[in-house]
Amino acid sequence: MVNNPTPYAISDLAQEFTISTRSIRYYEDQGLLQPVRDGSKRLFSKHDKLRLKLILRGKRLGFSLKEIKELFDLYDAKLSSGKEVEGLIGNIKLRKLSLLQQLEDIQVVLMELKSAERRCNDALKHLNKD
Repeated sequence: MVNNPTPYAISDLAQEFTISTRSIRYYEDQGLLQPVRDGSKRLFSKHDKLRLKLILRGKRLGFSLKEIKELFDLYDAKLSSGKEVEGLIGNIKLRKLSLLQQLEDIQVVLMELKSAERRCNDALKHLNKD
């Protein structure tokens, strides 16, 4: 006998991730989530829950929903021919390069913010001496 995990209701996911049910329904409309229907209820699987977590992380990183869908498509791709696999590898390499550039840009901005913060703290110390 196989144990099927209890599915998640839309309200459970909304509460856990502190987002609206409307947002979850929108992600479903965009093809990012695929809950099972039980009448008018949506029943989300562990897979859907993981995808929702990845959607929210992607959004925090500045990805559009289209870009998130493309990443899901890469992950879900059927690797049935050499040409498909080579195309997929090319897409993965491009995505990695883009993310590495973003990471480098973030690190530069963080260094600039730290420098600005130090200057502000130094200015406060100087002003408080007066």
